[in-house]
Amino acid sequence: MDPRELLARLREDLAEAGYTVDGVQELVGDVASRALDREQALPALRAAERAGGPASVLLRCCTLGREVTRAEVDAALPRTGTDGAAALGLLAAAGAAPGDAVRPLVDLRPYRVDDGAGDGSPADWWLVSDLGELATGRALAPDHVLGVGGASLTLARATVRTPVGSVLDVGTGCGVQALHAARHARRVVATDTSERALDLAAVNAALNGVALDLRQGSLLEPVADGELFDLVVSNPPFVITPRREGVPQYEYRDGGMSGDSLVRRLFAEVGGVLAPGGVAQLLGNWEYHGEDDWAQRLEGWLEGTGLDAWVVQREVADPALYAETWIRDGGQKPGAAFDELYAAWLDDFEARGVTGVGFGVVTLRRPVAGPPTLRRFEEVLSGVDDPLGGVFAAGLVAHDRLAVLDDEALAGTALRVAPDVSDERYHAPGEPDPRVVLLRQGGGLRRVVQADGDLAGLVGACDGELTVGQVAAGLAVLLEEDAPALRARLLPRVRDLVRDGLLLLPPS
Repeated sequence: MDPRELLARLREDLAEAGYTVDGVQELVGDVASRALDREQALPALRAAERAGGPASVLLRCCTLGREVTRAEVDAALPRTGTDGAAALGLLAAAGAAPGDAVRPLVDLRPYRVDDGAGDGSPADWWLVSDLGELATGRALAPDHVLGVGGASLTLARATVRTPVGSVLDVGTGCGVQALHAARHARRVVATDTSERALDLAAVNAALNGVALDLRQGSLLEPVADGELFDLVVSNPPFVITPRREGVPQYEYRDGGMSGDSLVRRLFAEVGGVLAPGGVAQLLGNWEYHGEDDWAQRLEGWLEGTGLDAWVVQREVADPALYAETWIRDGGQKPGAAFDELYAAWLDDFEARGVTGVGFGVVTLRRPVAGPPTLRRFEEVLSGVDDPLGGVFAAGLVAHDRLAVLDDEALAGTALRVAPDVSDERYHAPGEPDPRVVLLRQGGGLRRVVQADGDLAGLVGACDGELTVGQVAAGLAVLLEEDAPALRARLLPRVRDLVRDGLLLLPPS
């Protein structure tokens, strides 16, 4: 049977079995679901065994890596059957008898993430990847194709989802970012060096009814001369790994370059495949050397690129924590082999003077015309779970509009407070006036801005009717201050609040 027909049957079987995010949640409960998110299988396994049913069979086999029987698989996947799943390379059966064991060859699990695309409904699919440590109990193979990890989710939620004509996914892996891109693009090209990754990405595309143009090659090499894209996304192999014998090199995370050279290379080259006005969004690590400022280091990478840049640093790890994280990520458990790898990582960092490693989301843009005007580097180290694509899209628009508004024009503009902004005031006991006023975003990057009484008063009066100049003039009378001086003091702060999304410009 044609594999596409088999995958269509499989899609129907998985849905009918209730092997969905909601179905698994209902099957195992909150405690086991949270444990599963932490890569702890036992609570989910116990709950699934007690519950029984088709979803239980699929969870135990396809996510948790346990053997089940042919009869159980045939009942859970009536259209596909054990033989159909085996023909697709998903399962292996020990024999043809109903009681014979069936074991998984890949990880197959439901996936749902709110990416802010389309009508706002979340992405809802099934994804195939290689079996991880959760199922095998062993360290990963060098050619392991990763499923959805924390970095994947970060990029999926951070990507600008404005409808576009074409998207390029660099280092697609199992294809998850390309699937997200297909929700808001007419054409999606996805590249990877790994033939196996592209095979699994093709399975995921067909399983979920999505058309992708899959190309093999390193980074941007598979892009044809003159081929340009409206959006480039990349969760590249950015992990900083010692380049020495005995240290495993994993295709999904190690690009074969020293230090943070791979991310620097993407900074330098991605502009060549961006259409005018096109945006590139990627994840990356960057090294700290001594007391060097991370933003200054990345700004140096941007010299000569002609690109606008907005970088949000989300985490900073010291060398020991970074080494521990990625050694465990490869499935290596504590012991002599772990310590040997640990020493190799620390030796490499010490030899190159690395004192820390930053991680973040990078947004680059090719200006429609003229030189770049945006250089923005900020740290947001608190947890943010909301989709951020809309925040980045709105921030780029706000930057462009502010660039053509001089102070007089800004003063003549009627702003309004964003609906997620709250005003928090802190008083000393018995004092009528607050000592501290905080303007807090409830969504997006959840920024908190400390405001004096003048700025808080202006923000409180921004209702979309009065202009900034009118509000400032009213405040000057109320506070008995010089009106031009007060306005001059407030306007730069107002620009910052617009730039950060706490105050909103009127629709253009």
